[in-house]
Amino acid sequence: MEIRTVAVLGAGTMGAGIAQVCAQANCDVRLYDVSKDAVAKGVKRIADFLGKGVEKGKVTAAERDATLARITAVVDVGEGASGADLVVEAAPEEMELKRRLFRELAAAAPGHAILATNTSSLPITKIADGNAAAARIVGMHFFNPVPLMKLLELVVGERTATSTVDAARAFGVRLGKEVITVRDRPGFASSRLGIAIAMEAIRMVEEGVASPEDIDKAMVFGYGHPMGPLRLTDVVGCDIRLAIADHLAEALDAPHFKPPQLLRKMVAEGRLGKKSGRGFYDWKE
Repeated sequence: MEIRTVAVLGAGTMGAGIAQVCAQANCDVRLYDVSKDAVAKGVKRIADFLGKGVEKGKVTAAERDATLARITAVVDVGEGASGADLVVEAAPEEMELKRRLFRELAAAAPGHAILATNTSSLPITKIADGNAAAARIVGMHFFNPVPLMKLLELVVGERTATSTVDAARAFGVRLGKEVITVRDRPGFASSRLGIAIAMEAIRMVEEGVASPEDIDKAMVFGYGHPMGPLRLTDVVGCDIRLAIADHLAEALDAPHFKPPQLLRKMVAEGRLGKKSGRGFYDWKE
């Protein structure tokens, strides 16, 4: 199946990034959110990102304009999903919200459409439970910032059809991603490993072992990580990492995933990382 039209549900940081890479791959993209203002902010995110690419000589002005021209803003799920070959849900990490959206998608999207969720930790099987389109539901976990990060993690639910996985993998390759396939287990592969390292790094800050900067340098220069776990937590969002850690600690009954009190305190204070201007680092500068 050739994917020509993509609907992206959620115009936040992840949704906007997914919409951008799909449009850059010559797909017609419908970017959905609950309000016109929310969608407009998502389109502006894309325009700003591409604008920086033009300034750096990585994208031409013509490519920027063509990409933006392929993106249509919508505020109705049915309008977005109608006629789509692929729908990618990038809504908040709330199980009941995702289950409701996928019930709507099963009714609104064409019978051939792949229905994907960008969840980083919630079980695909549970999202698809009782859904008539379960065979077409798959996890397509992108990474932030989507246009720059090369990994795409495909998560296969218990009822996901092989044809769905094959089509999703082919599309990921078309987007220029390195595609891995994992079973539907708590944390998949990337979140399970990434959260374990991040929680330990936060515990080290809490215990005064070293500064966030030095802990990050240990992983960057000692282990070759492109970004340290604390800076990455700021980029992803401290609130998002807290939610994933809570989920993994409960699902796996593993103490090393239990969020340190420092992380809970930071989230309660609104220190969410880059998006709020302050986390383990000061991003206002």
